[in-house]
Amino acid sequence: MKTHQIDVTRWSAGTPDAAFAALADEAYWPDWSPMDSGELEQPGPDDPHGLGAIRCFRTGRSVSRERVVAFAPPHHFAYELLSGLPLRNYRADVELRPRDGGTEIHWHSTFHAKVPMTGWIYRLALTRFIGQVADGLAAHAAVTTGSGAPSAPR
Repeated sequence: MKTHQIDVTRWSAGTPDAAFAALADEAYWPDWSPMDSGELEQPGPDDPHGLGAIRCFRTGRSVSRERVVAFAPPHHFAYELLSGLPLRNYRADVELRPRDGGTEIHWHSTFHAKVPMTGWIYRLALTRFIGQVADGLAAHAAVTTGSGAPSAPR
């Protein structure tokens, strides 16, 4: 089974702390991403949005669920897809590194397609989607840097 990979890198004028705060709290995703809603289905044992948390995102009629598998503020956040797309072993790692007075956002995803010969389609669609999400995160982190908290969810 072929492993598909996606790598998206963006730069933000915001700090890693601001980017991580927005990334970790699913309720704020509709403010800066294409997601219509983000909800915490099950809080993590140590931090509600941390390791073990299960999050649910809606975009149109599509609903995806994911589990937080790495939570190391403000530099590393990772999640695994539990349901929502016909993919196996989907994992995304988001690394936030200080660079040029701001933050480099590197979003790396790997997955296997459940249906043979469809992986390339999902890789193309997800590369575009993750690019939009990373663009939104970069812009949001730049705006919220210095304010102490993301804007209120819509």
